[in-house]
Amino acid sequence: MIPLIISIIMLLIGIPSGLPYGYYTLLRLVVCGTAIFTAVNASKMDKQGWMWILGFIALLFNPIIPIHLEKQLWVIIDLIVAIIFFISIFSIGRKIKKLQT
Repeated sequence: MIPLIISIIMLLIGIPSGLPYGYYTLLRLVVCGTAIFTAVNASKMDKQGWMWILGFIALLFNPIIPIHLEKQLWVIIDLIVAIIFFISIFSIGRKIKKLQT
């Protein structure tokens, strides 16, 4: 659940322009890692829809082969992904915590 919260905060911080390019590289790494971690746990819980959504987010934010889009489109994507991560906290996040204990 903590990685999801950190990713949401970082996505929202990244929306305004003027941040260094390194921040967006770190953002890609954090969001991709969070999406993979949550997708794996969603798969363990047999939540296939969540697994596919989070897998797509991981591909979109992957730092190895970055997808270059215009800033305005990334703003929309960042907002949508922040909302998806927020919803996933209530759908998957609490169950991940139970799996880990």
